[in-house]
This record gives sequence, structure tokens and C-alpha cells, in this order.
Amino acid sequence: MTPITWPVRRDPHHMPQWRRDPCPVLLGDRIVRFRDPRDAHLPLPPFPAYAQPPRDLGPAPRGSMVEPRFARVGGRQTLLVPIRRGTSLYGTGEQPGPLRRNGTRRLIRTTDSVEYDEGVPALYQAHPWVLAVRDDGSAFGVIVETTYPCEVDLTRHIVFRFDPRMTGVPMPAATVIERDSPMAVLEALADLTGRMPLPPKWSLGFQQSRWSYEPASRVLDVCRTFRQRWLPCDVVWLDIDYMDGFRIFTFDPSKFADPAGLNRDLHAIGFRTVWMIDPGIKAEPGYRVYDAGAAGDHFVKDRAGAEYHGRVWPGACAFPDYTRASARAWWSALYTDFLSHGVDGVWNDMNEPAVFDQVWKMMPHDNQHEADADLGGPGDHLRYRNIYGMLMVRATREGIVAARPERRPFVLTRSNFLGGHRYAATWTGDNAASYTHMAWSISMILNLGLSGQPFCGPDIGGFIGETSPELFARWMGIGTLLPFARSHKVKGSLPHEPWTRGNECEHVSRLALERRYRLMPYLYTLFHESSLTGWPVARPLFFADPRDQRLRDAGDSFLLGDALLVRCELPERDGRGAAHRSPMPAGVWKRLEPTRETHRWLPELYLRGGSLVPAGPIMQHVDQHPTDPLTLYCALDADGSAVGRLYEDAGDGFAFQRGEFRLTTFLVHRSNGRLKVEETEAEGSLAAPRRTIEIVEL
Repeated sequence: MTPITWPVRRDPHHMPQWRRDPCPVLLGDRIVRFRDPRDAHLPLPPFPAYAQPPRDLGPAPRGSMVEPRFARVGGRQTLLVPIRRGTSLYGTGEQPGPLRRNGTRRLIRTTDSVEYDEGVPALYQAHPWVLAVRDDGSAFGVIVETTYPCEVDLTRHIVFRFDPRMTGVPMPAATVIERDSPMAVLEALADLTGRMPLPPKWSLGFQQSRWSYEPASRVLDVCRTFRQRWLPCDVVWLDIDYMDGFRIFTFDPSKFADPAGLNRDLHAIGFRTVWMIDPGIKAEPGYRVYDAGAAGDHFVKDRAGAEYHGRVWPGACAFPDYTRASARAWWSALYTDFLSHGVDGVWNDMNEPAVFDQVWKMMPHDNQHEADADLGGPGDHLRYRNIYGMLMVRATREGIVAARPERRPFVLTRSNFLGGHRYAATWTGDNAASYTHMAWSISMILNLGLSGQPFCGPDIGGFIGETSPELFARWMGIGTLLPFARSHKVKGSLPHEPWTRGNECEHVSRLALERRYRLMPYLYTLFHESSLTGWPVARPLFFADPRDQRLRDAGDSFLLGDALLVRCELPERDGRGAAHRSPMPAGVWKRLEPTRETHRWLPELYLRGGSLVPAGPIMQHVDQHPTDPLTLYCALDADGSAVGRLYEDAGDGFAFQRGEFRLTTFLVHRSNGRLKVEETEAEGSLAAPRRTIEIVEL
């Protein structure tokens, strides 16, 4: 598929007159906002990616190494950030393809793209953001402050071209973050766009999904089989077929007559449930959700001012206008009754929004949103489309918190915008069962992490198409080491549970799951760290040494935190041919295997010298029993020591915000030929648990 681009009128006798901001504004330490000088007198429109509007700290000092330029090129507003040779580009949110984004052109526009490839112009999310890493390891990031669609062209420099339909709209501002390392850039990005709230611990467990498990007896059967086969799993997902005629906030009276009873039965064997809610509301008088939304005037309008209807799963649907606080409050309140059935988490899908009877499945750009002033006031769908999904999950999260304030919410979204990690986790959408998409599982998750979204993962095994036993097992090995670990499959396909593809596939899947659950103490510690710093959980290999050019393209390996390296084998297309292996970072890396055995289809794990990672016993779900014994895997440095941390709390609720947690720093060192462990520092009010501590030197 050829990428969509807007026409550019080229005049060989006319060179663009690039303009520089004569008075850039300081927003923080080495954080500078630039504007087109022609628009500098105009007020800035609100930018919902920011957690709070940045404060203007006065004129910025001149002489920055990064200085955007503005022009009209071919009739389009254009922003250029020049880069020097040796600079590697990343970020741009959710995009297929290799890790390093140099040489690519994409649209920043939320689009439903099933079984996508590198030729599609855009996917489900919109992140107007680029991370640049120079040859010396220093880095900068560029935020373009617009909700409108735009093109990001990284073929030579960093170029943003804006939609020509933005008539009468000022050139968007660009905010540049300058730092000494890419990790520091991401921490500054989080200062602006907010940090991921600490999720409930159960949401870090493995999750099994299908479109669809039905009826309720089938859901129970799948979950009981996981337990009978000793395959760790925490969550089962309910897709659209649990509903009554695809009407959201309803349950099919025959197939799911007692959702509360189903949830009680699942909770009794250690399973949580996540249920889908789409934005499309069946436009059917007499359906209580539609009637209430129409009575409150909460729906998007067409250009004539009438209630807009577009076709989705239930047929003709109305769509909430989440740009209005009143509509979001109405939507939030719908969750009170829904959650009373024992629902644990919510899945907001189709929220680009996708509309089946329109070109590119997008509602008309001239539909109207009655947006509140804090978002910029009334405007068309072209302006607000990119943030529609983010505003939906904001309202969903607020509704869950209001209905159940004692528990941490879990929301998964398909569509989102820069900063939307404050409200929801995400996944990479409707991928395909192919070795190419398995490889992209790594590069896409890493670039989402480099765009401020740490809680993300793919559909393990591929959503579209049939998955061979080897591909499924290999993908389980990779996917169970990514932040969000869920297997999901399309309707009409063969069964997609680990035991359905032969004994070897089931065995490898069990080993992969046991790895994740043994490493859960370390993984939960990384999520806590990310909630404070904005650092990714899964990080590109070059974070081990940003100056090492050998690592800049390493898309078949990744880091979990700064201590653990995951080295994957990615066979060529269709599994044939030798696999390319990325180089290892410099320094000491010791092989680690936390389970009783390994397998050729599983990634290799390495621990950095001087580090330790905490591990627990194998569990069938995350809170099955206490972490006892606690195993400290150690790779000693030249001085014979290793350091690592462990974060612990109740796993749910908000007592940790009142100090009810324990963050322990462990030091393992060799003394008189023996290994000893010390707790050198402990934060929080939780007492140290009584348990056995085992030390394993690699």
C-alpha cells in the first residue's frame, strides 16, 4: 500500500524562506519552545499532551545546538529541525518497521489499520514526537504542539509538514528538550506529559484473549485448563460477543446471563477479567445508554449540527463527544453499574474512532465537536480526531476511580495520543501471524517506550492468520518478556491457547510463562521506577552505551531496566534462513536462566556485571502466595559485588501513596570467599518480610 502524502507544489526557481524564532521561550532546564515569528503574537492553543500547561520562564538563551526553522513549502506549513551526521532518530509513537526511524515518512494520524505493513501511512496512535541521539551519545527530543494530523519526514532531517486543511490555524509550536543522554530526555518528557500511574500488579501477569470466548462456560473452561496444565495466567479477556447485540454496557441474556457469578468463579481460581467497551453506541431509541446520551446532548454532530451516525458492530451508532467535560462525566458514570458485576478491567477498542461505512474507516473531518475552552473550544473532527481515543480513556479511567476508589484502575486502549499513558496501557493493534510482525513486536514496543508509553505489548502469536507451533512458541518467548503480555486471536481462527499447538509448543510456552513469573519481583520494581521517572520498562540496547553506534539498529534485542538483556533469535521471513544476531554491549554480561531449563526457541537472558535482579518462586498467578524464597541472581563486578533493588507493596490499592511500601537496596559481595547480602537502604513503612533469601552467582 502506498503511503498517503499531501501534494507538494515544487517551484525550482523558489527556495523556501526558513524563519527562525527571534525570541524562544524557556520552559525548564534546557527545555525551549520555538514558534514561527509570524505567529508569535497569537495565543497558543491548548495542548492536551501536557499534564499541566508549561510555565513560561522568560526568553531562552541563544546558541542552542537545536533550533527549529519554519516556512511554507508547496503551500504547506512546514517545520524543519536540522540534524548532523551520525544522529539516530527514534520515537514517532506506534509505527511498524525497524527500530531506527531514519529514512522514514509517516502520518501522525489515528487510523484503524488491520494486518498493517510498512506501507500503511499511519496506525492507531498519534505521537508528534521525535527522539534524536547524536553520535556522542547526547540526545534531544522534539514535541510538535498540535492535535491536527501531520506528516513526519525523517528521510534527511526532522521535518513536520502540516495538513493543508489547517486553514487559518497558526503554525504549531515546537518544544525541544536538550539533554546529555536519551534516558534524561525521556525523564524530561515525563516532566511535561506526566508519568504512568502504578498499575495493579495482576495486570503485569500473562493474559489470554480471543475474539471471542463465548458463552460463559467456555471462558471458565479455558481458565480451568490453564490451571490444570500448570500454565501461569492472571487475566482472561471478554471481547464484543459478551454483549447483547453489541450494545455496550450490556450482557447477552443467554450467553452471559450471570456476569457477576462468572467473575466470582474466575476470581476463586485466581483469574481477573477485562471486558471490552467501544465508543460506538447503537442509535436505538429505547436502549438506555443511547437514550441518556441523546437526552444529554452528548454525541458528536455532523456539519449541519445533527447527531452524527456511523456504522460499527451494532449498526448505526452515535459517538460520545469526549471533548466536553459534561459528556466525559456522563460516560464515566456508566461504569458504576458495569463494574458492580465484578469486572476488573476495561478494554476501550475501536476508538480512533473507527467507522465502517467511511473511507479509511474515519468519520468525516467536518463533523463537529463542542469542545470545552480548556481544549481549545468548538472545532471540527480534523482537529480533535487524534485525541479522541485519549479523551475516551481519560473518561473511562475517571469513571473506574469514582466507582471503585479503593483499587487501581486498569484500562487498555487501541488509540491514544502523546501523554495518554497517564490514562491507559496499549497494544500494537491488529497485527499478523508472521515472523515479520513478531520482529516488529520488539521495535514497536521500544519506540512506544521512547515516546513516553512504557506499558505496552503486542498480540502474542499474531491476531490475523494462523500461527505455526514454532512461531507461536518463539513469540511467547519474546512477548512474555515485554511490559504487557497478552495472547489474542481473531474470530474464525483455530484455537490459540498454548496447549493447542502440540506438546513442544506447550512446553516452551510454559517455560516462557514461568520465566515471567519468576522475574515478576524485578518487573514490578521496574514499573514502580517508571511510574516515578518516566523511563521505559523495555529499553533499546543502545541505552547500555548511547555512544556505541553498533547498537543503534539493534531491533532483535532489548533491555529490561538497566540490568537484564533479552537477546532474541529472529529467523528470516517465514522462519527460513539464519537469524541475524545483534552485537552485545561492551562490558561483563553473564548468562541467566531463572527456570529449570531453556529451549532453542526462547530468547537468551544476560545480567550486566555489577547488577542483581530479584526473582521469586513460580506462581500460577501473581498473588498466589508470598515471594518466599526470594532469589537474588548476581553478576559480580571486578570488585566482587553486585547491587539491585526490590519494590514491594500490596499489589493493588493506593496505600503505597501513603508510604505503605518497601523499596530495598541489596548489596551482594564476596567476603572471605563467601557471598554475603546486605540491605544497604530501605524506604517505606512496610516491615521486611520474614523469608528465605537465596543468592545465585552467575
